[in-house]
Amino acid sequence: MFNNIRNNDFTSIVKGRRSVRNYDENIKISKEEISEIISEASLAPSSANMQPWRVMVVDTPEGKEKLRPLMRFNTLQNDTSSAMLLIFGDTESYLYAEEIYNTAVEQGKMPADVRDRQLETILSMFPTLPKELKVEVAKIDSSLFAMQLMLVAHAHGYDTNPMAGFEIDQVAKAFDLDEERYAPVMIISIGKAKEEGHESVRLSSDKITFWK
Repeated sequence: MFNNIRNNDFTSIVKGRRSVRNYDENIKISKEEISEIISEASLAPSSANMQPWRVMVVDTPEGKEKLRPLMRFNTLQNDTSSAMLLIFGDTESYLYAEEIYNTAVEQGKMPADVRDRQLETILSMFPTLPKELKVEVAKIDSSLFAMQLMLVAHAHGYDTNPMAGFEIDQVAKAFDLDEERYAPVMIISIGKAKEEGHESVRLSSDKITFWK
């Protein structure tokens, strides 16, 4: 990981990120580098380290043609980006709990007794949660991953745009995913900007913060 970082300056990565809608169609990001970006973004935190984010990478003409009618007013991003990253939250992420925690023990990152206690809690609680709560947790955690992915992509020299404007109730089925298990979170376009995104205004901290 972190082999293809072009910019390692935290301030410029955070301040320089823009939402880009029009991309250079001649720039194609390799499967290897997109996989690296996803791996680096996966260092994001999640509830009980269940890592519920799942990514459908749509980068072929056939895939983009299938996605296009679901993109509402965001077809320019679909047509010009190197890839469209469909972010889903896995409501059954606990199925990977034993693999995650056993690997942590094998790598010396967690004592076996801690693993055993954690797994007992996770495997007794997560499966019994109401569906609505499973979806909410998966979406919150996957949103943390999505934000980190956009910053990582910028560090790699690429641009992104997060989108909620798509047919949320159709996208999982369109790409052969279990609609009951995988909750759509957002779609992120990724590529190299043809038209730079505009700098935007942010509210000051005193307008968004409450002190008690």
